Amino acid sequence: MWCIPEVSAEFVAHMEEVLDLYEQPYDPARPVVCMDETPKQLIAEVREPLPVQPGQPACYDSEYRRNGTCNLFLFCEPKPGWREIVVTDSRTLHDFAWGIKWLLDTVYPHAEVVRLVLDNLNTHRPAALYETFAPEEAQRLLKRLEWHYTPKHGSWLNMAEIEFSVLHNLCTNRRIGDIATMKAEIAAFVHSRNDQHATINWRFTCTDARTKLHRLYPSVPH
Repeated sequence: MWCIPEVSAEFVAHMEEVLDLYEQPYDPARPVVCMDETPKQLIAEVREPLPVQPGQPACYDSEYRRNGTCNLFLFCEPKPGWREIVVTDSRTLHDFAWGIKWLLDTVYPHAEVVRLVLDNLNTHRPAALYETFAPEEAQRLLKRLEWHYTPKHGSWLNMAEIEFSVLHNLCTNRRIGDIATMKAEIAAFVHSRNDQHATINWRFTCTDARTKLHRLYPSVPH
């Protein structure tokens, strides 16, 4: 007797779907867009930091003031090197739905379909569009979307996480006290990255997965 572990088979199925998508040639009529989101705490300084001096780094007080949180919605098309980050006050299914509408109608109005890679967060569902828009509008948007979910516990397969890591290292790895400053700093980051056409050189393929992650694959009879 043999059995296929359901969790492993489910993981493999979603993983190979995403990896196969990444291997396909670039098609501007069917762009592959990776989407992710993360909360960001707004932290203000209590005292003005001391600036950098010769032989002395900048000095920050250990005290700070919490000013709530905001949410960062990140969309990126890795192959041509485009990204945008939308900063919102909240992280609701309505925020997600409006982000999808903006993506389709403003960024890709002429694309036949947008192939969207995203994780399994409970708001990342087609139902969010019906919760936010009239049925006709929700259906119009959904007809131009192709949903590709990373496996549960496999969000590392979403290239948007790489872009978030770059954002953290170059921009948000410090205290930012209010949402207006957050928007301005992130806009500058996005403008610089897009000007450079900074791409993500993804090299992990289905072939690599079958070799390096072979333990995740179910054992089947030959």
